This record gives sequence, C-alpha cells and structure tokens, in this order.
Amino acid sequence: MPVQTPIEPKHTTAPKHATAPPKAPRVQVYWHAVTYKTVLLYVLIVAGLVFGVVYLISPDLYSSVYHKVSNAIIAPDSENLSLSQMQAKFVNLDGKVQIKKVNSVQWVTADFKTLLDKGDFVQTGADSAARITFADGTTYTVKSDTLVTVEENSMASNKPTSVAMRISTGSVDLATPNWSSPGSKAAVNVEDASAQLHENSRASIKNDPQGNTHEITVSTGSAQVERAGQKIELTQWEKASFPTGGPIQTSNVLAPPSLVEPLNLAPIINEKPKITPVHFEWKAVPDAVSYTLRVSTTTSFRAIAKQAKVSGTTADISGLDPGEYFWNVTAQNAKKESSEVSENFQFTLVAQGKSQDMLLEIDGTQLHGRVAEIVGRTEPGAALIVNGQSVPNIAQDGTFRHFTEPLEPGQHTISIIGSNRRGGTAKQQVSIVVPK
Repeated sequence: MPVQTPIEPKHTTAPKHATAPPKAPRVQVYWHAVTYKTVLLYVLIVAGLVFGVVYLISPDLYSSVYHKVSNAIIAPDSENLSLSQMQAKFVNLDGKVQIKKVNSVQWVTADFKTLLDKGDFVQTGADSAARITFADGTTYTVKSDTLVTVEENSMASNKPTSVAMRISTGSVDLATPNWSSPGSKAAVNVEDASAQLHENSRASIKNDPQGNTHEITVSTGSAQVERAGQKIELTQWEKASFPTGGPIQTSNVLAPPSLVEPLNLAPIINEKPKITPVHFEWKAVPDAVSYTLRVSTTTSFRAIAKQAKVSGTTADISGLDPGEYFWNVTAQNAKKESSEVSENFQFTLVAQGKSQDMLLEIDGTQLHGRVAEIVGRTEPGAALIVNGQSVPNIAQDGTFRHFTEPLEPGQHTISIIGSNRRGGTAKQQVSIVVPK
C-alpha cells in the first residue's frame, strides 16, 4: 500500500475556492473615568447616611462619635494654640531689654511679641526694667542691670503648674496669683538656694555676686527657702540672707509705708499746675525716722521727675508739668536701713482751662464681675479720662460708655475728668463697691 509523505503545514496552500476560517471572538471592555472629587462625594454621602441612621437609632451614640471625630480633626490646631498660650511673655518693657534664645548665640532687643521658653536669657540695662508673665498668672519683674534665665515653665491644663527663674546677677520681684490648680509652684533660684513662693504672695530677691550678698524678702504672703537640705519658712516682712558658703540668716525688715494721697489713678486739676504744689501723704511706719518720696513719669521709675527726703509723712511738691505720674515712698530707720519700696500709685495732673463751663454727666454705673461700666454724656468732641485711662469712643451726640480695668474687691472711687475745645474742664466721681 503506497505511503504519502506528510505535507508540512507551513507549505500548505489553500484551495482557490476554499472558504476563510472563522474569526476568533473578541472581548470588548468599557469603563467610565471617575475623578477623586466624585469618589469623595460618594464617601461623604455614605458617611452622611451612616450618621443619619446612627442618629435615628441612638442619639447618644451619635453625639459620642461626633465629638471624637471633631476632636481628632481639630486636635493639632488646639495643640499649637495652647503651646503659644503656655509660653511666657513681656507685659512691660522700659529702657534697654535684650534676650538670647536657648538655641541662639545672638542677643536681640525684646518686644511685646517675644515669647520666652525654657533656657532663654533676659538681660536689662541700666535704668531699665521688664515685667514677664506666665500663663498661670505668675509675674516676674526684672529690675535694672539684671541677668536672668527661664529655668522652668511647666504648663498643662487641669494640672499643677511650675515656673522658675534663675538670677545670675541683679534683682527680681516675684508675685504669685491665686492658682486654679492646687500644688502649683513658682520659684526664683539664687546661687545654690531656691525661694519658692506660695500663692497670693510677693517677694524681692537680690543677687550680688561681687558683694557676696544674696537676699530674699517677703512682702506679702509667705515663701519657703531651701538650701543644702535646709528649709526655712518666711512670712511677711521677713528676710533671709546668706553669703556664698555661709549659713542662712533670717531677720525682720522695715515695712514700707501705705500710700494715702493722691489716690491711685486720681486726677488733679489745677489752673497753674507748674507752680501749684501737689500734696503727698502716707501712713507712718514704726521705727522709721525718715522717708524718701519719688515721683516719676514711668512705672519703672527710670526717669525721676522729683525726689524728696522728709522726716514726716507728708510732702508738697511743685514744678510738675501736666501729664501722668507715678509715685512711691520708702522708709528708713535709725540704723539707716531702708524698707522695700511701697506700691506704686498713679495720678494725672490736668491744667484747668479759663472757661470752666463743660457738660459732663454720669447717667449710671454697672458691675460686670470685677469690671465697672460707666455710662454718661459730655460735649461732642470732648476728651475724657476715667481713672487715668482715655475714653476711646465718644458718640457724635456726646454719649459714652466705658469699661474699667478689673478692680480688686472693696470700695473704689472712679474719677472722670474731661476737657473741651474751649479749654474748659470738668470732673465727676462715682463710688463703686466690688464684692469679695
């Protein structure tokens, strides 16, 4: 039987009349382009439906979930905001005040926008001063020719706070508030000693390395001084002093006088203020034999306008130009020891015009917590001063509404003085009682 040789497929030739083989089936794929915005919209719609169903089923569960989501979203911003609020800042600057940040080698001029961190240096020049406040209300007044370091600034909501400064040289006044968090601390460190003030207390701390003297004097409240394991409690008008390497010695100090007249923030209207004497008066201090009165145009007493040393408790000073002034008094005993400086009182000296006819009426007062609201009316275009502060907004018809600074509990006399364009002046006083 004959055998046919196989024909290789690649050499196969299709017959002329053969039909074409069937085509392989094709698969067609269709799609729609979806943007990110569309996806986000669908997600929000689904989330809204889920929250709606949760709210209908369990309103309490909805509220809980809502607050958790809200806190998660706004938490970073809240942390950043609280960080700036927890930093210390300047509230008063007089003269040349410089700072050096902890991560810098350069000294720069301080301003009210400057925020202080742990490790920052603050230096005041001659006749300069700075007042620094921390978030818990503690204030440090850095006197002239002083170098301090922020050693601690621990702030957290609903937790005890802890602040501290170190005095390399110079003096600092420390004042503590009524802390909202029990167990809070405020301290000043000098050499190897630490003075920790209790709440509602004031103290003056001095460090003189060249003279080898270090002093801590309490003027209000109490403080604890700790050094080399030794702890000493100080009360009002007690002082702790020690040399380097020597023991701590305590003693009583001469109390400063209590100021009487002029009242704090009181206006004084004189027709000729330059030649009319201003009467100053204060209370006598036991064991004091003389007093030194100082009048300045600045709160730091960097510029002394008048100074007088008298043996009594009064003094009449002339030669003051119209303007705002501050005054204080120190006492001296027979041993030539001086008291701490009294608190600073402020007064305004106003030149009375030739025409005294001026409209100034007080319609009423109202207390908002510790802030007093004064409502009244005066002449259009007049200028008003309430307790040493200018009234910024006076309506075109002369009506005004002014809010004072927070007042301490007790009775206060609010003085309102005005001047018009004709040179006339007027004065009104109202009594305010702030409850405790």
